[in-house]
Amino acid sequence: MSSGQAVAMMVLDAAALDAEIDALAEQAGIDVDVALPRVAMLEQLATDLGDPVLRWRCTVLRADLVERRGDLIESMKLAWEAHAWATTAGCNRVLSRAHEMLGRAFRNMGDLVANLEHRIQSVDALDDTTPPTVTVKSLIKLADAFAETESLPAARERYEEAFRMAHDLGNLRLQAMVFNNWAYREYEHGDALLARQVLDRLVALSEEQGWELDYCDLDTIARVELRLHHYPEAEAAVLAALESYHHGDHSESDAEPDLLLTLAAVQRHRGALEQAQESLTASKVLSDAAHIDRLTVKNLLEQAQLYAASGDFESAFHTMCEQRIAEKAQLNQEREAQARNRQALFEVDEARRQAEAFRDQARRDPLTGLRNRRFVDEALPALLADGAADGAQVTVALLDLDYFKRINDTLSHEVGDRVLAECAALLAQVPVGDRGMVARVGGEEFLVVITGVHLSAAVFILEDLRRTVAEHDWQPITGELPVTVSVGVTSATTGSTQSTLLSRADEALYEAKRAGRNRVCLDSRCEVTSRRTLRNDLP
Repeated sequence: MSSGQAVAMMVLDAAALDAEIDALAEQAGIDVDVALPRVAMLEQLATDLGDPVLRWRCTVLRADLVERRGDLIESMKLAWEAHAWATTAGCNRVLSRAHEMLGRAFRNMGDLVANLEHRIQSVDALDDTTPPTVTVKSLIKLADAFAETESLPAARERYEEAFRMAHDLGNLRLQAMVFNNWAYREYEHGDALLARQVLDRLVALSEEQGWELDYCDLDTIARVELRLHHYPEAEAAVLAALESYHHGDHSESDAEPDLLLTLAAVQRHRGALEQAQESLTASKVLSDAAHIDRLTVKNLLEQAQLYAASGDFESAFHTMCEQRIAEKAQLNQEREAQARNRQALFEVDEARRQAEAFRDQARRDPLTGLRNRRFVDEALPALLADGAADGAQVTVALLDLDYFKRINDTLSHEVGDRVLAECAALLAQVPVGDRGMVARVGGEEFLVVITGVHLSAAVFILEDLRRTVAEHDWQPITGELPVTVSVGVTSATTGSTQSTLLSRADEALYEAKRAGRNRVCLDSRCEVTSRRTLRNDLP
C-alpha cells in the first residue's frame, strides 16, 4: 500500500467505511481486480476500528468478488466463516448476505434446491437494519429461485411484493428490475403471453415516468415478441437494445454477442436471411474473441436453422451435428466443473458443520443446556402462527424458582448454578410434544411450551413437574433449604402473540407467587374442563 493510500484509509471512520462497503456492493459491473485490494484494506481498517460487523460485511463482500472471479470454493469458505460468526453474534445483516452468497454458490454448482433454501434464509434474516433496496433485491432473487425450481405461484407472489416495496421507495430502477426478471422467468417457462403482460407493466412505467428502457429490458421484450411471432416489434426492440448498449458504459462481454444472436433469429424469421447471416457472423466473432463458450452452441444452432431457411439442408445437417457435439462437450465440461466443485466442497464441509454447531450453541443457555431466549424469539412466533392455522393447542408456562436469592445469598452463587442446572435436568424430562420447547429465559426463570394436548392435560403435566421439583432430593446441594417452583400458565387463542402470551403467563406467575408460591396458577382468561386440574396442594 502506498503512503497516500494509507492516509486515505486512516481518515475513514466507521460511518464512511459503512457507506463505502454499501457503494462497492451496489456496483454490478465492478472491476474485481481493482475492488479486491480495496476491500482487503477496508477489512483491515474495520478490524483496526474494532467493529466486527463492518469487518464481516467486508468478508462477505470479498466472497462476492472472488466468486465473480471464478473461485467458487474460496467464496464458499468465506461465506461459511461469515455465516458462523453472524449466527453466534446474532448479526442478521451479515447472516443474510452469507446465505445470499451460499445460494449463489450452490446455484453455480447446479443445486437449485439448495439455492432456494439459502435464498429463503437470506430473506428471513432481513431486519430493520437492512437497507430497503437490499430487501427488494433479496426478494427478487428469492422469486428467481422459486421460478427456477418450478414454483411459479410462489415466484409471482415475491415479484409482486418486491414491486410494491420498490414502488413505495420510488425506485424506478428496482421496479424495472422486478418486471424484467419476472417477464424473463415467464418467458423461460414458455408462457409468452403472461410475460408480455408483465412487460406491458414495465413499458407503462417507463412511459409514465419518462425514462428509457435499458438494453436488458429491451432484450427481454425482443425475446418475448419473437416467441409471440411479432417479428417487427421484436426487431425494433433488439435494435434499440443494441443502441442502448453501445451508448451506455457497460462491461458485460457477453451482452452484445447475445443481442446480435437474438437479432439474427428475428431477421431469419422475417425472411431477411442475408442480414441474419451478417448478425450471426458478428455475434460469433465477438463471442470467439471473448472466449464465451456458452454462446458457441447457440450460434451453431442458429447457423443450422439459417442454412435450413435458405434451403441448404446439407449444410444445416452438418452444422446440426457439429452443434450436438459441441453441446455434449459443453455439458461434459459443466458436469466436470460441478464435480470438481463438489469434491472441493468437502474441504469446507467442516466449516459448514462448525457453523451449524455455532448456530445451535448460540441458541442454548451455556449453564443449563436448555434453549435460550433467542431460540424462543425465533421459534415461538412461528409455532403460534401454525397453531392458529391448524387449530392446534399451544400451552405456555413461565416457571420461577421460589426464594432463589436466599439460596445464592446463603449458600453461594456456585450452589445456585448447581440448583439451576439440576432443575433444568428435571424440566428437560417434561413431555412437551413434537413442537414444544423448554427454555431458560431469565436468571431463575424458565419457559415451558406444550403442544399436542388439551389445556387441562398440559396443566396436569405442569402440576406433576411442580411436585417433582418439590419432592426432589435437594439435600446434597442445598442442605436444609427447600427448592420449589411457582408456575403461571396460559393458552394461545386466536390472535395470540408471543408478547401477549408471555405477559399473561407472567401475570399468572405473579398470582402463584402472591398466593404462597410452590403452586400452579392458571390465567383467569383460560377455561379448562375441570378446575380439579389445578392441584395446588403442597407436599
